Amino acid sequence: MSAVPAEQPRAGAFEGGWRAPGTQPEASPVVSRALARVHASLTEVGEVSLGGLSDADVVRLLDELDGVTGRLTREVCRVVAEADRRRLGDATGARHTHQWWAARSRRTHADAARLSRLARAFEEPLHAPTARALADGRLRVEQARVIVGAVDAIPATVHAPGGVTRIIDPGVRAQARDHLLAAAAEHDAKVLRRLGRRILEVVAPELGEAQEAATLEREEARADATADFEMNDDGSGRCHGRFSLPSHIGAMLKRHLFALANPARHTDAELRDESGGWKPLRRRLGEAFIEYVERYPVEATPQTAGVNATIVITMTLEQLLVEHATALLDDGTRMSAAQARRLACEAGIIPVVLDGHSIPLDLGRTRRLYTKAQRIALGLRDGGCTAKGCETTASGCHAHHDDPWSRGGATDLANGRLLCPRHHRLAHDSRYAMTAHADTKVTFARRT
Repeated sequence: MSAVPAEQPRAGAFEGGWRAPGTQPEASPVVSRALARVHASLTEVGEVSLGGLSDADVVRLLDELDGVTGRLTREVCRVVAEADRRRLGDATGARHTHQWWAARSRRTHADAARLSRLARAFEEPLHAPTARALADGRLRVEQARVIVGAVDAIPATVHAPGGVTRIIDPGVRAQARDHLLAAAAEHDAKVLRRLGRRILEVVAPELGEAQEAATLEREEARADATADFEMNDDGSGRCHGRFSLPSHIGAMLKRHLFALANPARHTDAELRDESGGWKPLRRRLGEAFIEYVERYPVEATPQTAGVNATIVITMTLEQLLVEHATALLDDGTRMSAAQARRLACEAGIIPVVLDGHSIPLDLGRTRRLYTKAQRIALGLRDGGCTAKGCETTASGCHAHHDDPWSRGGATDLANGRLLCPRHHRLAHDSRYAMTAHADTKVTFARRT
């Protein structure tokens, strides 16, 4: 009697043969070997002494590891797509695969969702060349994401001039993809995103302008509809906030602040922080924003009940005259009297001075601020900041009252001088003494 041949495993059956229901399969030796080699290679790279390498080898190592990062991400995307197909998140009740993956990997949900979307896109034939370029190390992850997004953003139809609806040939998307893949060899993701927005002008010029106009109209409408501004006082002397504005408004604000923060307008001392180091750009832009608000012309602000949008600062005569005191703002918050005196020189505030019985003595004088003509005359006379050694030009200066306006000083040329924002703050800082010299210049010294 001949032996019965053993049953051959079915195609696609798991390695290791049959297992009882409910038990975990043994780890695939193929996967184990591949992962062991990956970890061994990374360990070997980590043991390389960078200090002993030539410049060329450091550059080569950086370039290759950068490419390897893209290749590894492509493999991660491939496995995530498989996990999505198998709905592995169902085992933990996750609504989406990226939620299940985020919990396992300690990635943020947003990061896991971005990679999961990219993984699903790579499974489509249209995006297969982009996936291959990433796997070959010719593309970076953010470049791949931009290319996929730009290609998917190409609509099925475009409303051409004359009200005619044109159907976009499917081959146009492939042309757009190939053009952006070629451009990725020379441009980073930021430039690719800009190119992707106008890709139809390259691959389908007859439709590109109409599509761009329609896209811009949608974006502008969305920007107008979602504009918002939020600001909160933290109770410790600072305000924090966030905003969303149309792009062209953001560009205008940015240009204004960069002009105010321009190093050419400031002295070396103004560009350094308290420790003597250079102020980072964020700090300089923050200071520029303060100057932007403080110097906004009060006559240009809208009126409510006949009054411009100004801040009213209340203080007693005693508080106004002493060095260390506080002033009350009309929103219930406080500032130092020195700060109030400084703002009274130029900013849009109305000081209200009270006597000991809280009776108003002074509600602001009409000539508190220097006129445009007076500012021009001060600029011609002083040439710029009158602090010795300061080179800030007249356009970057404030008009300061030598005899403080808050103490009865007149708003005239004899009582005025130009000071840059930094020295203007020092002039009202009780920690510093300002000395005027015969040459009309002033110096500052910290009080001991």
